[in-house]
This record gives sequence, structure tokens and C-alpha cells, in this order.
Amino acid sequence: MKILVLGSGAREHAIILALRSEEAEHEIFAAPGNAGIAQDARLVALDANDPVAVANFALDNDIALVVIGPEAPLVAGVADALRERGIPAFGPGKAAAQLEGSKAFAKRIMEAAGVPTGRAVRAHTRAEVEAAFDELGAPHVVKADGLAAGKGVIVTSDRAAALAHADEYLPSGPVLVEEFLAGPEVSLFFLSDGDHVLPLSPAQDYKRLLDGDEGPNTGGMGAYSPLPWLDGRFGSEGEFVDLVTRDIAEPVIRQLDAEGTPFIGLLYAGLILTDAGVKVIEFNARFGDPETQVVLPRLVDPLSELLLAAASGHLEDLPRPAFADDVAVTVVLASEGYPASPVTGRGLSNLRAAEALDGVHLAHAATSETDGGLVATGGRVLNVVAVGTTFAAARDRAYRALGEIGLEGGQHRTDIAARVAEGL
Repeated sequence: MKILVLGSGAREHAIILALRSEEAEHEIFAAPGNAGIAQDARLVALDANDPVAVANFALDNDIALVVIGPEAPLVAGVADALRERGIPAFGPGKAAAQLEGSKAFAKRIMEAAGVPTGRAVRAHTRAEVEAAFDELGAPHVVKADGLAAGKGVIVTSDRAAALAHADEYLPSGPVLVEEFLAGPEVSLFFLSDGDHVLPLSPAQDYKRLLDGDEGPNTGGMGAYSPLPWLDGRFGSEGEFVDLVTRDIAEPVIRQLDAEGTPFIGLLYAGLILTDAGVKVIEFNARFGDPETQVVLPRLVDPLSELLLAAASGHLEDLPRPAFADDVAVTVVLASEGYPASPVTGRGLSNLRAAEALDGVHLAHAATSETDGGLVATGGRVLNVVAVGTTFAAARDRAYRALGEIGLEGGQHRTDIAARVAEGL
């Protein structure tokens, strides 16, 4: 197939690498892509957020499938424009994408669908935020209602810090003050064709910048998959996935369909395992980053077939996707100053030495080619992804590869998948 992947991050690179790994030789385009993606796809000078431009390019180039990676093109209505022109698009339309684009919309859908989640108050003013703090208690959870590139959430017992976070986003619209939920977090992806869902394998990511889950929230500093510790609580990963499919994913997809806004694409369920059961922290309307980087390398079935079936409304014809027994670990290399003020333009070195290690590959997030070589162009620069038969082996490979890479001021966590590697 001719496939167009929209986006420029490590998530999109991971999708492209999965498509490249198939026996079928696809012709893959990427817009706008990055220096790493350029090694695996043909880059296109195209505004991924422009519905008309994307649809025209797809028609002019006989694109058989468009995969929309980031949230911004979804909320801009790119998928709608493609479907109107008869082009299969993997990604929800503008209305359904509000499941990620508006936290308040997501809460309303969950309530209507009977999906378990925490209490929430929508606050328009500082006074309403403070009243919500008094009602829900500490720790305080404050979320920007709209898109915030993964950094619009604060969880803190420091009331002043929580108020400052609310003050930052209130000028742009309301914020959500939510009940704090305690427990381990799990990310679970679902493919949806608007009527049916098929689950992928769960993953766990690390949002905080520093070891021990300290420091500010980020877009994600690492992840691993699968989650063997689910067995002790649910009997098996399969039983956990069945529960979430039945009680969360399917009701939400049915509710969106009933409202005339069918969800076609990737439903990302951010879950927390509380003492009172599994609850939803948030939904996203696209593959998660960095969880995609550890889920897709374990996928046995051809990704292109799954994405096209979802985009074409034929998921019921496919079995549940299968995953290898191997484990995957990814560690993010970030620029100095990330997430507040990342320093960009610094050179990267020894990437080939890192990728030469057995079981290791790199997913580029923010890199560019210059006359002097590759440079970092953003906060999260690249993902080191390692696959192995055990978590200890995969971690060792990932961190050995990371040790090969040179980036002045580069930072990364040293505890990704450490507890699961120790059997904890």
C-alpha cells in the first residue's frame, strides 16, 4: 500500500518502523517527519494540520491509508476531510476527537456510558478552582481542558503550586479539578472502527522527569510492556484486558456512536488500578507516546491490516491481535532544560553504535539533519528501544545503548522498568 503517516515524533517513527517490518513492501510517506523518520519514509512538505492540503495530497498520490499520529490534526478535522473524499483514515473525526481535545467532554461521555472514573469539577475562575480544592481535598489534580501536549496536568499537595497551574491555563478556558486517585497506572490501546474494538497489549509509562517519579510532569520519559504484575491481581493480562474492554472501551465506543460521533482510530485508555477497581484517568484519541514504542515492537500481526480494517469498518473480520512473549523497554533521551525550557540545536553523536547493539533500535522524536550531522530540535529527542526475553536483559540493552549516545546536557531517567526487572 501507499501509506501516509502524519506527525513528527517518536510515536510516528515507531508506527513507520512497524509498517516497515512487514513482509509487504509499503510505500510510506511522512509529514512532516524528522531526520530519523527520513531514513524509513519519504518526507513530504505538508502541513499535517491542514485538512484540505492533506486530503489533496492523498488523492493526488493515490494514498490507500492515512495514519494520523498526533492529536492536533485530529482536533483540526483532518480525518473528516479524508473520509469525505473517500480516503481511509485511521483517526477519529473532529467531533469524536474531543474525547482528548476536551477533558469536560470526556467526563460527560464517561458518565453517560457508565464508565468508572474520578469525580471532577469544571472551574472557570480562580474562586471556583479554590472551591473545588476545598470540596475534593488534597492532593490536588488540575487539568487543562484542552490540548496541552501532555503537560497540562499537575498532581500536588502544594495548594499554591496547584493554583499557579490553574492560573496558567484559565486565560485560555476552564480547567478540570479532579479527585485524586491512588494506585498503579496502566495504558491500554484499543483499535476501533466505530462499532467494534480490538485491544492491544498494556504498557506502563513514566510521566515524571526524574527517578523515583519526582520532578515535573513531562510528555513521558520511558515505558515498558507487557505488565506481568497484572497476573497477581487479575489472574492474567488477558483477563485484565477483557475487563477493560467490556467495562470501559466498548461502552465508550457505543456511547459515541449513539451520539452520532463514531470513534474510528485508536482509543487510548489511561487507567488507574484503585482499591475500588479500575478507573479511567483520561482518554486520548491516538497512539500514546512513549507507550507505542514498546507495544508495537511486540505486535505479531501486520499493523497495516489492523489499521486499514479499523479505517474501513471491518475490525469484526479480524481476530484479537497477537503479541510476542518478548518484553520491550524504552528510555527517552531529553534535552537539557526539558520540559520547561529545552535547549535545542545541540549535536548528537554515536547513534550508529547504539543501534548496532543486539535488540536495540532508535525512534527519533525531535532531530534534524544539518551539514554538521544530526541535532536535537526539541525537548524529547529520541527513544532508545530495546527488546529482550527478560526485563533485566531489555533494560541492560537500553541503557548500554543510551550510554553510547552523545548529547551535551542530555538527560534521562535511570529507573525505567527497574522494579519490574526485579520482580516487584
